[in-house]
Amino acid sequence: MRKLLETYTTMEQTGQGPVSRGILLRGQGTQSTESVRRVFLERLGATDLAAQIHAEAGQDPQGQGVRLWLDHPATQTWAPGHNTMQLAHTLGLRTLDSETDLQREILVTMLMSPTGLDFPSLDEFESALHIRRNIVQAARRTTLAFDTNAAERPQDCWTYDEDRGFTLLPGVPLIEALIKTTQPEVSGRLYSFSCYRATEYVTLLGIAQELARSNTELFERLQEVWRQRAIMSEEFHTVFLREQGSLEQPVPPLYYVPGDRVWFRNPDEASADACGFEGSWVMYLGGGLFTNFWKQHQPYTLTRKCVEIYHWRHGLYKDEQGESQIDEVRIEPLIEATLANPDELAQVMARMTRWREPRGVYTEAGGCMDTTREFARWVRPGTSDMPIPRT
Repeated sequence: MRKLLETYTTMEQTGQGPVSRGILLRGQGTQSTESVRRVFLERLGATDLAAQIHAEAGQDPQGQGVRLWLDHPATQTWAPGHNTMQLAHTLGLRTLDSETDLQREILVTMLMSPTGLDFPSLDEFESALHIRRNIVQAARRTTLAFDTNAAERPQDCWTYDEDRGFTLLPGVPLIEALIKTTQPEVSGRLYSFSCYRATEYVTLLGIAQELARSNTELFERLQEVWRQRAIMSEEFHTVFLREQGSLEQPVPPLYYVPGDRVWFRNPDEASADACGFEGSWVMYLGGGLFTNFWKQHQPYTLTRKCVEIYHWRHGLYKDEQGESQIDEVRIEPLIEATLANPDELAQVMARMTRWREPRGVYTEAGGCMDTTREFARWVRPGTSDMPIPRT
């Protein structure tokens, strides 16, 4: 039985370029590799991709497993250099209209993962697909009012305490409250959020919807926690998310999976001092688009997001209290002018698409591209690694 990464290391050493490590399914018992592959394809509605999806059994310090990946020719044709931004268009997927097509985009991008994604079972992988799909669908419907100082929630769903944050009122279902808070087509109004908190609510909704379907015991624990206190910020990351990539081993810059939580850093030290403009937290929607929580029907392309962040420096001013602020109205014509000028746009993008620098470091070498992606932990009974506190 070959070592799990042996094939991929060999391909890299022979100069075949970036390779797809794909996904690793553990817990397959005595099933043959071909049986695992066949069940995988059938269960995920991907039998038409049988020629492009390969499988190999192997072993590592964590035990045995079967690795499945999209072959190198398909990866290079559909997403050259692991650039998944045009994948949906290349495959002719109508992800806005079809849940099946959205799930196909998620599946294919995960199967070409350059770092490898580990799952304790096929059930767990299926839940990961569902959570990402839920997040994208919820994010598309989300519109909020940007405000780093104020925070509002529907008063018939939430109550606020300085120490506990926004907690559910007795008898209010968590999923219903999250939908009403983030989706104005349901609530009829916009509520104030920072972009960071917005990504938390959208991610939490996607996870809660899957827990309600596949792990009701953990869902009830989650809901009960939110009746006692909110899980926020660093604790939210620790409890609900895992991270792919690092500063030392970055994810390819244009490799995104629908449902990823992504950060774009503001590389300008002065304007990054303005509260809420240190960077921009978004969700990747697929099809080359990122969330615009403030203008639902105008999602960001990578180019527009980078140009907007670049021009934050030109909207910097001090308010009456001497605090740094950004005048977003002032920079709107600057953004449009840059987008309309190919030479200027090329210069701005060359600067902004560099890797971001470490926290607290600002030099001319730094850009706004993060080296990591964030996504949900495991959720299934018996294999979940989501440490939701017990109340």
